[in-house]
Amino acid sequence: MVILGLDPGYGTMGYGVIEKDARGNCRAIDYGAVKTPPSESFAVRLCMLEDGVNALFDKFSPEEAAMEELFFSKNITTGIAVAHARGVMLLTCNKRCGRLFEYTPNQIKQALTGYGGADKQQMQRIVASHLRLSSIPRPDDAADALAVALCHAFTSRFAAAFGIK
Repeated sequence: MVILGLDPGYGTMGYGVIEKDARGNCRAIDYGAVKTPPSESFAVRLCMLEDGVNALFDKFSPEEAAMEELFFSKNITTGIAVAHARGVMLLTCNKRCGRLFEYTPNQIKQALTGYGGADKQQMQRIVASHLRLSSIPRPDDAADALAVALCHAFTSRFAAAFGIK
């Protein structure tokens, strides 16, 4: 199964594409970021994100997509802009595959490290370890997106047992 993980952002949207085999082993197919230039209008930047998500679906044909739920505690203005970007990403993913799953930051940390309070460096190291990468994925947004994809790969096997479609 090919899983697309997304880390929402309007300036930088992280993505990670992994493949999970029948035994539950995961490997990274690709990762990176879609960046939008600050010189463009906000609406144009949102369109660029839509184009970026569509390009990922065109290139990798993921069967499922996973995205981090929105969390912000300091700057509400930035949070609102990210919420707009996340809405575009949700809409595009749902139109393209209909199998979209969302996870909180704590759920992602818990699934990968067994501890919901893991810090960013711990998460980056565990992502690289799980995917047998020689270095920590860059940019940070890509590492976050791979973490979301891995969270889904690790927890989705329980969906059928709990009647989740």
